[in-house]
Amino acid sequence: MSAPNKSYDPVEVEALKPEEIERVQKEALDAFAAADSLEALQEAKVAHTGGTSPLALANREIGALPPQAKAAAGKLVGQARAAVGRGLAARQAELEAERDARVLVEEAVDVTLPYDRRQAGARHPLTTLSERIEDVFVAMGYEVAEGPEIEAEWFNFDALNIGPDHPARGTQDTFFVQGADAKAEDSGVVLRTHTSPVQIRSMLDREPPVYVICPGRVYRSDELDATHTPVFNQVELLAIDEGLTMADLKGTLDHMVQALFGDDMKTRLRPNFFPFTEPSAEMDMVCYVCRGESVGNPDRPCRTCSSEGWIELGGCGMVNPKVLVACGVDPEKYSGFAFGFGIERMLMFRHNVEDMRDMVEGDVRFTRPFGMEI
Repeated sequence: MSAPNKSYDPVEVEALKPEEIERVQKEALDAFAAADSLEALQEAKVAHTGGTSPLALANREIGALPPQAKAAAGKLVGQARAAVGRGLAARQAELEAERDARVLVEEAVDVTLPYDRRQAGARHPLTTLSERIEDVFVAMGYEVAEGPEIEAEWFNFDALNIGPDHPARGTQDTFFVQGADAKAEDSGVVLRTHTSPVQIRSMLDREPPVYVICPGRVYRSDELDATHTPVFNQVELLAIDEGLTMADLKGTLDHMVQALFGDDMKTRLRPNFFPFTEPSAEMDMVCYVCRGESVGNPDRPCRTCSSEGWIELGGCGMVNPKVLVACGVDPEKYSGFAFGFGIERMLMFRHNVEDMRDMVEGDVRFTRPFGMEI
C-alpha cells in the first residue's frame, strides 16, 4: 500500500477505475446468480465480499489517495459494494425459499397415520423354547421347580457328591460371592453353576415319588464367544420313584427329542462319568439335518454333525445313591434318573443359530423373526 501523495492521480489506480469496479461488481452478481445451493452461495460470498475480494482490496486503495480524490472513489466503491450486498441478500432469500419448499415436500408428515408406528418386538426365543420344554414334561406329569441363583456350596456341590478337591469348585470355573467377613472363595456361597441344586431342594422338600423339571439361569467362568457365554440357561430333570431304570430314562429322552424335533428322532447313550449319577452317560440325538444319512456318504456331507450322524445334547444317568442319602431318600427303596442340557445349545440346534452372542445382545432384529410360539 502506497503512502499519501498529493500529486497522485486516482485514475491511474487500476483497482479504482470505474470500468474495473463495474466489472468486479458484475462478476459478483453473476456468481451469486449461478449459485444453486446455500453452500455454493456461501463460497461465492466469501470470494466476492470477503477481506481479500476485489472490492475489499479496492476499498483499501482509497486511503492512499489525496484528500480531493477520496470522496469520489469512496462513493464509487461504496455503491458497488452496496449493489453486491443487495444481490447476495436477494439470492440468499431465493435459495432459502427453495430449500423450505423442498423440505415441506420431502419431509412431509402424514398426521392421519397412526401415532405409534414402532414395530412390536417379540418374546425372546430362549423364553419360548424353555416354556415349550416345560410344557412337554408337564404333559407327562412333571412339576416345574425353581430355586435361588445365589446358592450355598452344599447344595451346589457337596450334596451332589462333588468333593472339595473337584476342579469345578475352583475359582477358574465358579463365581464365588464375597462374604461380609471372608474372602469370596471362603464364603461358602456361589452363583449356581447348574440347576442341579434345585433337584436337591426338591428332594428335601418333597416325599417320593418326585418328578420335577428345573429350568433356570446358571453362571460359569467362560468367555463370551460364538459358542460360550458366562451366563446361560439350563433345563434339568429329576425323577425319583420305586423301580426306575435306565430304560425309563431312555424312553423319556426319546419322547423329549421327538416332541421338539420330530417323530422320527431318537437318542443314544454313551458311557461317561458325573459325580452325581451312576451309571452316567452322554446323551446324543440323531442329527436333525441329515437324519444320519451323511454317515459314510461322501456325496452328502453334513456340516451340522460333521457327517457323524449324531449330535451331543447333554449329560444324564441314574441318580447316585450318595445323592439320595444326602437328601434323606432311601436308596434301597427308591431309584431315580436325571438329565440336563443347555437351552442355548438346544436353540442353536433347533433354529440354526450360529452365534451365541446374538442371544444376549438384546437386538430386536434377532428376536422378532421368532415371533410367538404356541
